[in-house]
Amino acid sequence: MSIRTFSFACLAMLATVATAAETITIATVNNGDMITMKELSSEFEQAHPNIKLQWITLEENILRQRVTTDVATGGGQYDVMTIGTYEVPIWSKLGWLKKLDNFAADYDVDDILPSIKNGLSYQDELYAAPFYGESSMVMYRKDLMQKAGLEMPNTPSWQFIKQAAAAMTDKEAGVYGICLRGKAGWGENVALITAMANSFGARWFDEKWQPQFNTKAWQDTLNYYVEVMNQYGPPGASANGFNENLALFQTGKCGIWIDATVAGAFVTNPADSNIADQVGFAMAPDNGLGKRGNWLWAWTLAIPSSSKKSDAAMTFISWATSKGYTELVASKKGWKNVPPGTRASLYANADYLAAAPFAQITLDAIRSADPVNPSVLPVPYVGIQFVAIPEFQGIGTAVGQQFAAALTGQMSVEQALLNAQRTTERTMRKARYPK
Repeated sequence: MSIRTFSFACLAMLATVATAAETITIATVNNGDMITMKELSSEFEQAHPNIKLQWITLEENILRQRVTTDVATGGGQYDVMTIGTYEVPIWSKLGWLKKLDNFAADYDVDDILPSIKNGLSYQDELYAAPFYGESSMVMYRKDLMQKAGLEMPNTPSWQFIKQAAAAMTDKEAGVYGICLRGKAGWGENVALITAMANSFGARWFDEKWQPQFNTKAWQDTLNYYVEVMNQYGPPGASANGFNENLALFQTGKCGIWIDATVAGAFVTNPADSNIADQVGFAMAPDNGLGKRGNWLWAWTLAIPSSSKKSDAAMTFISWATSKGYTELVASKKGWKNVPPGTRASLYANADYLAAAPFAQITLDAIRSADPVNPSVLPVPYVGIQFVAIPEFQGIGTAVGQQFAAALTGQMSVEQALLNAQRTTERTMRKARYPK
């Protein structure tokens, strides 16, 4: 064969490969871990020249709106979607997601932490693969705890948290004993207060889907929350969500912060945190009833039923949520920055444990979370800090506004719970529950 003939043959082969390459569209949220995934995806394309990736990266609320509209209408715009633990069981039941059952041979599904896996399953089948997972925990200033003459237990009670918050508060010095989410929203104050309520014996609905805000357990929960926040929390707390409380804690203005385990990497980073070397960690509090006030969440990758390229999408998901991807991030960004909270093997890795002082608490918190049995009493729903029904986003937003009004003193705790009860009853009647 002549050189010229060989060259034409090579060009023809390359053209064939290029023609055969399949493009999949990935819709994802614009947080740091997902941006890293996009950045490192060139490694995937090099290993899979027959698959090309098209990225659509959006702010969380816009992402939710667009992917929900697309998946509900069967639009088929996306082949891989980033969705959360809330959406997976709902969308799986509605038939909007494809079952994930064709992972790479070395994927090791059994390595996924059971509580994360169960939250992403429907009828014992996995419908989304976890990219990273989280629970919630207590973060506290060890120096202020020592100054107060107290020692944080690994498994504190809500009563101890209140005692410690009181002892650590020094308002004249601009130090507040406790920072908790106060901003209204189903993913903001409702997430925290619902997880707290579980440990107080409260629940959103009984087994017959009757709202339960008119119970003593809910009154005890909201009274505790409002009292500690008003006495020992920062001013203007009704405007504070995760990011605002993170900033307060990092600048030394909070003695105790109870929030997502992913914050561990932020509060111990000396580049961002003034008190990085003084941060301690503990499990979310309990009330002696057998349940802790910690939640469970995961950002996941899923394939909509409308995708026409599910095989290529499955190949990408297998790569992005694999052990190999974790090792890739570690080699490029360091072990502290790998996606946390999804695999048991990560928490057996000595390099990760050495880099992440919050690792064991994160693992224990995730393992203890049970989305099927979130409260002390039986419930008809799945979810810890949310209820996995389509109506919850609207209900949760409305109830969050009542909780925020109680915090600011616009209404009493009793009135806020009465309003929450009536709002929820009305929505559930309209939706014809029980179904």
